[in-house]
Amino acid sequence: MRAWFAALAAAAMLPAPLAAQEPAAQSADDDWSGQVTIYGWGAGIGGDFTPFTGGPTLEFDKSLGEVLEDLDAAIFATALARKGDLVLLTDFSYTKSSKDGLVPPGIPAAGKVAIRSLSMLGGKRFRASDTTTIDVLGGVRVWSLDGRLGVPLAGIALAPEDTFVDPVTAIRFNSQIAPRLSLLAYGDVGGFSVGSDLTWQGVATLNYRAGKSLYLSAGYRHLYLDRPSGGTRFEGYLSGPLAGATLTF
Repeated sequence: MRAWFAALAAAAMLPAPLAAQEPAAQSADDDWSGQVTIYGWGAGIGGDFTPFTGGPTLEFDKSLGEVLEDLDAAIFATALARKGDLVLLTDFSYTKSSKDGLVPPGIPAAGKVAIRSLSMLGGKRFRASDTTTIDVLGGVRVWSLDGRLGVPLAGIALAPEDTFVDPVTAIRFNSQIAPRLSLLAYGDVGGFSVGSDLTWQGVATLNYRAGKSLYLSAGYRHLYLDRPSGGTRFEGYLSGPLAGATLTF
């Protein structure tokens, strides 16, 4: 791994892969059905980053209000396809952010990062009731990152890149709680020292059926990552509210 994670620590807002905001339980059949969600995530960031053995540790802890100024560009979408009890899920995100900050004992630092991630999962749907389903999934999350980190007073100038793959296992709970309202909860865990040592996330959304094929969602997401490589280590989290719109077909 390279030291682009310092730029990740400096990044302010990451729209990230929300696992398929399926708004309501659907009946099993032999035909393919699907959905596409466009969404955004306003994430505060916290954690620690050490770019190399003996190097300065960049500490960061930013709220949503502080991170909104730092997003340069973002594209993010997710899709789900289902046939009977077979569920296929994928999502893609791209974000580019920049941030000025400090490393102890208060030395100015600046970072930029471009992050791409692609998650691909598949699994089986189980029906707990007429209105509630549980999906058990497994797959991979591919990360590709380009970053820049500068600490002029310490003589540090880095333009690192990194690509790695995390195996991921996941579970999704989806329940209709009113005629036009449903609840989705999603959690996954991965890494297992294959790509990162550990990555996990939890998502919960409340989904409103605004039309025959349109759902609007709002909720919260927390993502944790621990990625060591040699003397480089990033351990931190992204956490904040999210909102999305889903089209079903």
